[in-house]
Amino acid sequence: MKSSMFNNSWDDKLNEEFKKPYFQILNSFIKKERNEFNIYPKEDNVYRALQLTSFENLKVVLIGQDPYHGAHQAHGLSFSVYYGIKTPPSLKNIFKELHSDIGCSIPNHGNLTSWAAQGVLLLNATLTVRANEPGSHQNKGWETFTDKIINVISEEKQNCVFLLWGNYAKNKHNLINTQKHLVLEAAHPSPLARGAFFGCKHFSKTNEYLKSHHLNPIDWNLSSTDLFE
Repeated sequence: MKSSMFNNSWDDKLNEEFKKPYFQILNSFIKKERNEFNIYPKEDNVYRALQLTSFENLKVVLIGQDPYHGAHQAHGLSFSVYYGIKTPPSLKNIFKELHSDIGCSIPNHGNLTSWAAQGVLLLNATLTVRANEPGSHQNKGWETFTDKIINVISEEKQNCVFLLWGNYAKNKHNLINTQKHLVLEAAHPSPLARGAFFGCKHFSKTNEYLKSHHLNPIDWNLSSTDLFE
């Protein structure tokens, strides 16, 4: 395992995890899977969330379950897709809530990289998946690794906002010190939740909390872009 996986301070925070038996087993499993199946995201995007959002810069954690399993969707950030890819239904609902909550215009793409650059850790609990097989890499070790990330943030940071959408994410609540951080829970933005996500106002609540602790708020606006540039 490379000593520099993220090219930022996450390397020091997580380096010991890579040496643990569970991660060695996980790593072997993923290598075997890539030899036999189509696995998303691409290998160089598996840790993209941690590469784009350094420990120092981190202010918000948005927890997803596992990557998109359709072709050309997943690129290592929870809920986000590449430019030029149709916006998935859950992300469409996130954009609707953003518009209702703080007036953000709805973009013509679903790439959330600009959020990551501002300190929003877009973390899936499981970092890989087989093509067209949702949940196929759950309970293989990724959850131990990503729970460690949540623990490190909870213990070593102050005044972060954790956005827990849906029952799966809500189960991470017990990993977070609520005396030091704000935890906001809501229904999942999936259409299967039948609109229960709408009205949570998590985006305005996040920014109010950050400002109250003298931290810069997140600019949630995603400008529409020329997808054919």
